[in-house]
Amino acid sequence: MIGSLALGACSSTSSGHGITTNGRIIRVVAAENEYGNVAAQIGGKYVNVTSVENNPNTDPHSYEVSPGVARAVSAAQLVIQNGVGYDAFMTKIESASANSKRQVIDVQNLLRLPDSTPNPHLWYDPKTMPKVANSLAADFATLQPTNASYFKTNAATFIASLQPWLAAIARFKATYPNTPVATTEPVADYMLEASGAHNLTPFGFQADIMNGVDPSPQDVTLQTGLFADHKVKVFVYNQQVTDSLTGTFITAAKKAGIPVIGVYETMPVPGFNYQSWMLAEVEALQKAVADKISTVKL
Repeated sequence: MIGSLALGACSSTSSGHGITTNGRIIRVVAAENEYGNVAAQIGGKYVNVTSVENNPNTDPHSYEVSPGVARAVSAAQLVIQNGVGYDAFMTKIESASANSKRQVIDVQNLLRLPDSTPNPHLWYDPKTMPKVANSLAADFATLQPTNASYFKTNAATFIASLQPWLAAIARFKATYPNTPVATTEPVADYMLEASGAHNLTPFGFQADIMNGVDPSPQDVTLQTGLFADHKVKVFVYNQQVTDSLTGTFITAAKKAGIPVIGVYETMPVPGFNYQSWMLAEVEALQKAVADKISTVKL
């Protein structure tokens, strides 16, 4: 759910060895920890990554940005952010600490998406991270030319490691084509679409929930009817952002014997990297359809 942004304290996490053969590291700040995780995989021992949004138990859009985050961005040699208005605070921080030598990867721009792109959860699209990985390798190589082959190899390894996820998506699409589902927000919509699922929840309803707007009574009635009339086989909701309305839908789905899946905007930590997280989400979808097993939390 997209909410307000305040200035104050914010937690962040760092990853990467921070020790290199020549004593230099590349300082990276990622707006979201899924991008930070990929950056750490590509950069390996030559990077130190700070991820601003890293808590899967909180609303990723409503948090407080600390002066420490601003200092980290100011000192960063590379920044990676989602774009599409999802993390606009990053652009503001970057503008306040201009640095012509700082590399910035805006995933929206990398994918050549317009500002009007309705669904900002780009990391759920199987086409996104391979491009991000290659862009990271290229930018890291610009910053450390002597290690270019190392970064390129890591990017290739990462892209290859996505195959189990892509294979799981393909199997689901082939085995359960056009599976009808309902959602609250468009968090996992890109993955659901790639899996061949048919989302019966109107996008306008999803957008209202995402943007913190009360959906119309007509849309609420339609959504409730998807459960009562057994029109869907799975209910997918944003596990990080729930309220009384979401609770009502969860109750209705369970009453109708429809399994529910809680999906995440922020990569669950510890225990997951980007690849295993995405694979776990597809496996949860498969278990829901095949065995009617709910996965509320990974």
